[in-house]
Amino acid sequence: MGNLKTPDKIRKLRLALYAKAKGEPEFRFYRLYDKVYREDILEYAFACCRSNDGAPGVDGVTFKDVEEYGREKWLKELASELREKTYKPGAIRRVYIPKPNGKQRPLGIPNLKDRVCQTAAMMVLEPIFEADLPPEQYAYRSGKNALQAVDEVHYLLIHGYPEVVDADLSGYFDTIPHAELMKSVARRIVDKGILRLIKMWLEAPVEEEDGDGRRKRTTRNKDDRVGIPQGSPISPLLANLYMRRFIAGWKKFGYEKQYGAKIVNYADDLVICCRKGTAEKAMAKMRRMMTLLKLTVNEEKTRICRMPEESFDFLGYTFGRLYSYRRRRSYIGTKPSKKSISRLIETIRVQTRRNTLCMEAGEMVRAINYRLRGWANYFMLGAVGKVYRQVDMYVLDRLYRWACRKHKGKSRAVKRYSYEFFRRKLGLIELSKIPQTLPWAKA
Repeated sequence: MGNLKTPDKIRKLRLALYAKAKGEPEFRFYRLYDKVYREDILEYAFACCRSNDGAPGVDGVTFKDVEEYGREKWLKELASELREKTYKPGAIRRVYIPKPNGKQRPLGIPNLKDRVCQTAAMMVLEPIFEADLPPEQYAYRSGKNALQAVDEVHYLLIHGYPEVVDADLSGYFDTIPHAELMKSVARRIVDKGILRLIKMWLEAPVEEEDGDGRRKRTTRNKDDRVGIPQGSPISPLLANLYMRRFIAGWKKFGYEKQYGAKIVNYADDLVICCRKGTAEKAMAKMRRMMTLLKLTVNEEKTRICRMPEESFDFLGYTFGRLYSYRRRRSYIGTKPSKKSISRLIETIRVQTRRNTLCMEAGEMVRAINYRLRGWANYFMLGAVGKVYRQVDMYVLDRLYRWACRKHKGKSRAVKRYSYEFFRRKLGLIELSKIPQTLPWAKA
């Protein structure tokens, strides 16, 4: 739940729910709804939502508005609505964020009240379903992350799984069928109050503005009974829960052993690492299972990759044949993908455009350092030295050009902005000088 410390009472509840679910895989939970509107849980849910900040929903209510109204009063009224079952979620505000390929990804922003309710429900439901999620799933889970998924794929490639089914699902979040998803929930949860909440959140209308600023409201999720809104607090858990069906089925039908095919999954990203000569059959079974789950495989992007002759991208990294000049041999390794490098370069380019000339040089360096830290925190696995040096040179070049434009080419003013000045005086990060085996927190 973010970086906030979980209160002891809530932590003990979550541990008890996890222990029960883990110890009794067939146990079904009947009384959970009353815990969602518990005073301490709603308080903590509100604090978690506030720490994440975020834009307001369609009702325009912000955290500042709640504080002015009275946070305790607002939370008591919300608890009363939940207790009396008069609570109804509002519409979800649809916004679009650009994707690297030029397309746009739809993002749903619930009202603040709905975000708090969903976060409270997450506190109760997450430990139960966490006990059921298989180790192949790395997204949205405590103690697991994308870098571990990258490490696992690399491990499999060099330990006898050289063929990879690089699978891509078309609009995974938008195509998850409600009926099948609710079956996955009901396998563990019998409490009608909880099931009713989840169903209402799934069927909430979506509101967005057209090109003329007019608001348009649609009910596609309710009408077609598919899709979970990306951006809602409950969505990651539900997405993991439905993908679990595929992974559990893969093992139940014996495909993992039969084809020597191991799955690594992160949200809607999926690869299947296979023993030599089994990838075609594994891909055929994957397609068939996805059809049964009513999910769509993107045939244009789904392919088989045979190592080390070919390469593929997964979670921002490229897996393929690399060459070590120090050891004078080739090996299968990882490096930041071309798309990941291009996105960073574009971010730095935009950050040093003419419309930022009003910034002071120290302020600009701090802003760039923030980007570089975040990027290097993630892209620190495998062969990063050459990429780091390329990024270092590009950043220095952009900063020097920025300084020239800022001072309109005046030699006296520009002269002070040497490469060493940016490094030593202003503290510009030099990626190629950091320890590659340590995260930034330890470096």
